[in-house]
Amino acid sequence: MEKFIITPKEDKSVTMTIRIDRAVQERYNDLSARTNRSRNELINMALQFALEHMEIQERD
Repeated sequence: MEKFIITPKEDKSVTMTIRIDRAVQERYNDLSARTNRSRNELINMALQFALEHMEIQERD
């Protein structure tokens, strides 16, 4: 009989508090309802996309 092996969960997440415009929150609420994804998941996806596509422009 094979063993049921459980390994410790790797916790990579942290809790962070931010302030956003109410209109942005409402758009995420709407998107969450339409896509059946949590607002948290959508915001994480957007933040990851922004980091991967960000370009820093140096001052002249």
